[in-house]
Amino acid sequence: MVSRARDLSSESLDPALFEFKLRIFIRLLGRTDTTVVKSCESVRDLIEIKCLFIPHMLKVTFVFSDFELLLCLSLAFILVPFLPASNLFFRVGFVVAERVLYLPSMGFCMLIVIGLKQLTVLLGQNYQMGIQCSVILLLAVFGVRCIQRSADWKSEATLFRSGLKVCPLNAKVHYNIAKNAADNGDRETAIRGYQEAIRLNPLYDQAMNNLANILKDQGKLIEAEELLFSAIKIRSDFAAAWMNLGIVQSSLKKMDGAERSYLMAIHYRKRYPDCYYNLGNLYLELKQYDDAYRAWRNATALQPTHLVAWNNMVIMLDSIGDLDKAESVAREALQYLPSEASLHFNLANTLGKAGKYKESEKHFLRAIQLNGRNPTYHTNLGVLYHRWKKYHLAEDSYKRAIELKPDMKSASDNLRLLHKTLERI
Repeated sequence: MVSRARDLSSESLDPALFEFKLRIFIRLLGRTDTTVVKSCESVRDLIEIKCLFIPHMLKVTFVFSDFELLLCLSLAFILVPFLPASNLFFRVGFVVAERVLYLPSMGFCMLIVIGLKQLTVLLGQNYQMGIQCSVILLLAVFGVRCIQRSADWKSEATLFRSGLKVCPLNAKVHYNIAKNAADNGDRETAIRGYQEAIRLNPLYDQAMNNLANILKDQGKLIEAEELLFSAIKIRSDFAAAWMNLGIVQSSLKKMDGAERSYLMAIHYRKRYPDCYYNLGNLYLELKQYDDAYRAWRNATALQPTHLVAWNNMVIMLDSIGDLDKAESVAREALQYLPSEASLHFNLANTLGKAGKYKESEKHFLRAIQLNGRNPTYHTNLGVLYHRWKKYHLAEDSYKRAIELKPDMKSASDNLRLLHKTLERI
């Protein structure tokens, strides 16, 4: 019993005994049931097997020198983190993303240090000063390059153009330059960039969609339509392209095609409030008021802060004479957007038509408080006071509207009518 308490890890191992216990240990790796445990003399035998086996495994594992281990670790830092972004296994969505080089940079630095150490060993102390000077020079060069690269990050424009120097034939680079130019209002540069991206990659559906949007705004509807048809031909589930195609077709008065395009966009993207909004506009143009109302309702259900959908509902209901429903919708909208001047303005117009002057005045004044530079708000408030026979307040509102916009004909005409009314009194 006492012999069982000896230091098992330092015991010399008989080859036959090691082979026997190694077989048991290998079986143990694959099975954990009681039959394996019973094949040992006792639990202590099991512990002894492990204690004898692990040191021998460690001897096999660490057969490499420190230099080889560090070299392998450095290469692992360089290769392994970069593999997912290398395009070898699957396509990635960026060109040269520096964020994927952070860990590989660590591996590169380790390789430099290992190389310098080996140079010192091979060349001896006589060359140590030269090696040190080389390291300082290398650090200085990299420092200057780092400063130069930091300048590329001043703005999106400089960053994307720096990518163009490295990858002039990469469609994604030209797309990024074009998108940045479009965001900054430089449409001509954007058009050239998108066209070059499509030339380099004829299947670049997103570039086709964005170029079509610019051409649509320039009134080049036929060209825009052709690009959008190409985009959805490449990617049939491209919901944004379907919606933009609907907008273009609506402008071309191809109403049936526009409706189909909107419905296809919603089919591929169920939660698409902007598409429901555009579909509502189409139905409004076709005077299908119930369908328009339902489409805008869907838009606000998906996005309760969709301001233009709320406003269109209120204006449409007001225009067809459904004042109670218009008022109800406007009040519901104000629960989500209490500080939107246009909602207060539209509600005030509806209340004024319904003869609820006091409440209408309240919402007109709130709209002016939120956006006092809008001359239409002052003009319509003047109309309310005019109906309400508060002529002096009406005159002040008309004058304020003309002050904000001297060529506002409706305010000038109403002011002349008011003066005629005052002359008769």
